[in-house]
Amino acid sequence: MLQSLAGSSCVRLVERHRSAWCFGLLVLGYALYLVFGAVVFSSVELPYEDLLRQELRKLKRRFVEEHECLSEQQLESFLARVLEASNYGVSVLSNASGNWNWDFTSALFFASTVLSTTGYGHTVPLSDGGKAFCIIYSVIGIPFTLLFLTAVVQRIIVYVTRRPVLYFHVRWGFSKQIVAIIHAVILGFVTVSCFFFIPAAIFSVLEDDWNFLESFYFCFISLSTIGLGDYVPGEGYNQKFRELYKIGITCYLMLGLIAMLVVLETFCELHELKKFRKMFYVKKDKEEDRVHIVEHDQLSFSSISDQAASLKEDQKINEPFVTPQSAVNCDGCINN
Repeated sequence: MLQSLAGSSCVRLVERHRSAWCFGLLVLGYALYLVFGAVVFSSVELPYEDLLRQELRKLKRRFVEEHECLSEQQLESFLARVLEASNYGVSVLSNASGNWNWDFTSALFFASTVLSTTGYGHTVPLSDGGKAFCIIYSVIGIPFTLLFLTAVVQRIIVYVTRRPVLYFHVRWGFSKQIVAIIHAVILGFVTVSCFFFIPAAIFSVLEDDWNFLESFYFCFISLSTIGLGDYVPGEGYNQKFRELYKIGITCYLMLGLIAMLVVLETFCELHELKKFRKMFYVKKDKEEDRVHIVEHDQLSFSSISDQAASLKEDQKINEPFVTPQSAVNCDGCINN
C-alpha cells in the first residue's frame, strides 16, 4: 500500500515538473556531446600535431646547421615577425606578393563574411581606424542582416513550402503532416545538391590544391557560418579572374545562407518537431492564467461602472431641472 502511494506520488511529481526534467536532460546531453567532440578531436588531431611539430624542429635545426652565420635567436625573431604578419593576412612568399587583401573585391568579400558572422579570419583590419570602423559597422550591420534575411526567408517560404504543402493537402487529399515531411526531405536534398555537392565539384576544379572533400568541407563550414578560415577560395597564386571570382563567391555565400535558413524554417514548421521542442519549454501555469483573466475582467467591469457613474453625474449637471421620473428612467438606461 505504502509502495503504491509512494510510486503514484513520484509519478505525479515527475509529471508536474516534466518540462524541468526534460530541460535538465537536455543540458546534460549537450554537455556530454561537447565532451564527446573534445575526445574525438583530441584523439584524431593530436598525433598529426605532434608529427608536424617534430618536422618543424628538424627543419629548423637543419637550417641553423647549414647557415652558421645566422643564430637561432635571430631566426626565431624573424619567424615571429613573419607569423605575426601572416595572422593579418600578409605573406612574405614571392608567389603571394601579387594578391592584395584590401582591394575592392576582397573588401566586399570581407564585409560579407562580417555581416553573415562567418568570419574566416584570413584577413583582418590592420589599422586602429579600421578596427574601430569594423566594430561600428558590425553593430549596425549584423542586426540589419538578420532583419534582411528574416524578411527574405519569410517571403520565400510562402512559395517554396507552405503553398505546395497546402496544394497537395487540398487538391489530392493527402495528410498534411505526411506531405510536410516528404516536402522537407525533398527540399533538403535539393539544397544540399545545389549548394554543397555541385559547388564542391566546381571548387575542386578551380582551386589547384583542393580535392572534393576539402571543397565540400569549405562549403559546409561557410554556409553553417562556422568560418574556420583554413580554406579560403581565391587566394591561390595567379588566380584567373580573381575579382570576378571573389564577387561570385560573395553571391554564393549569401544565396547559400538564405537557402539554409529556408530549409531550417521548413523543418522547424513540422508538427513532430514542434511537439518535440515543447518538451523543453516552460509551460504556463493554468492558475496564473485564470488569475490574469479574472483580474482583467474585474478591471474591465470597474472601468465600465466608473464610466457609467461619471456619465450619470454629467447628465445631472447638464439637466438640473429634470423631473424625478425622467431621472429614474435615465438611471435605468445607464444601468442597462
